[in-house]
Amino acid sequence: MHDSVTANRSGKDEDKPKFGLGQKVKLIKEIVNDGTYPHAPIGTLLMPAGAVGYIKSMGEFLQVIRVYEVHFLGLLDVPVEIVGCREHELEAMEDFRDEVEEELEFMRKHIEKNYSKD
Repeated sequence: MHDSVTANRSGKDEDKPKFGLGQKVKLIKEIVNDGTYPHAPIGTLLMPAGAVGYIKSMGEFLQVIRVYEVHFLGLLDVPVEIVGCREHELEAMEDFRDEVEEELEFMRKHIEKNYSKD
């Protein structure tokens, strides 16, 4: 469902994804349970600010709000390891490296070099 009200609420998202799968990110602000996690009371700290994790997947909520599934490792005092985050809640810890695109570029150059008709 796409309408102007929902679209305006998602104005913090970039047109294209800001982060890629496997990219290392840091949480800018703490995430507390807003009721979407059923195994902890509303208001429970799910992930502290400064936690470092990796983008596991990305999806959309209401077709206009991008949500990143981030896997945070090694934190023992929180009830979850995987949290849904918005772009404005994350900061890149490293540049994204698209290994699939790198491999495709390597194959294109290899084919061009070895199989082109000169």
